[in-house]
Amino acid sequence: MAHTPAVQSDFIKNLEFNRFGLIALILTLDGCLGGITVGLGAIESTLALVVVIIPTMITLSFLLAVSPMKWILSAATVSISIDLLLIAYYIFF
Repeated sequence: MAHTPAVQSDFIKNLEFNRFGLIALILTLDGCLGGITVGLGAIESTLALVVVIIPTMITLSFLLAVSPMKWILSAATVSISIDLLLIAYYIFF
């Protein structure tokens, strides 16, 4: 199913309308997953630590700067994906 611009526009409007709830959710998920990732093993590698910290701090900076939700959601998606990949790596390898 192709997304029409009207559907995407409605989705973005709903993101802006639900800004405060989404900010709380993103802040909790991003902060906790970043901490868990560092605790599981990213603290031992400078490269892994940088890979975890930079996207997390970008997301938190967007939240603090009250950036558009489209930017915040994109940054949070990247940050949470990296955290989950590294968590899986540290648990299974």
